[in-house]
Amino acid sequence: MSSTEILQRMEKAMNAHDLDEFVDCFTEDFVSELPLHPQRNFVGRETVRKNWGALFAHVPDLVGTVLQSVVDGDRIWSEWEIRGNTQAGVPYLARGAAIHGLRDGRLASVRFYLDNVEDATEADG
Repeated sequence: MSSTEILQRMEKAMNAHDLDEFVDCFTEDFVSELPLHPQRNFVGRETVRKNWGALFAHVPDLVGTVLQSVVDGDRIWSEWEIRGNTQAGVPYLARGAAIHGLRDGRLASVRFYLDNVEDATEADG
């Protein structure tokens, strides 16, 4: 699997809300770093399942889009937009960049610079 194929696979699984397929994109020992929110750092694929399962439930029409990406050796730099509406009908919009490390055709790590847009109702889309 090429570097860009794993990113496409993750985006497709995210948009289908296929949690099993989404989680299978990650290594068992996946390391997630959030430099803007270091208290949210974690290790392990099961935490990916827990976190994204909760997000899919909270934003039932969630759609993620890779706006652009660049492969640099065993790293993928990508820009994301994730949007939808919460169960309460409130617009949800997050944008930012992710730097994924790859190993054996799966995502082994990420430095995630994604954050909520302050006023999603005012965001151009």
